Amino acid sequence: MMLATFFQAGGASGFSSFLIPLGLMFGIMYFMVIMPQQKQRKKVQEMLAAVKNGDKVVTTAGIYGTINGMDGDTVILKIADNVKIRIARAAIAQVEASDDAK
Repeated sequence: MMLATFFQAGGASGFSSFLIPLGLMFGIMYFMVIMPQQKQRKKVQEMLAAVKNGDKVVTTAGIYGTINGMDGDTVILKIADNVKIRIARAAIAQVEASDDAK
């Protein structure tokens, strides 16, 4: 109904005056929301690809541990003496440090 009003009121100039603000709003949304999300997603993927044995990590569930082994998309996380759990690589929220860095 609103679209019909634009066509009747001003012809092509009414429709173009509708598209310009719509395009500006999309451009602002792209630069304010979509682009930062893409950068953050790329940063997380690079971090997950760079993890190695000995890295101290925190999972999304808040579990602190040291990577003891990796098998594709899963990681074996040592959280205490003789306590190891298998988690998804995507569940790693943050890499704290590696034993090699000390």
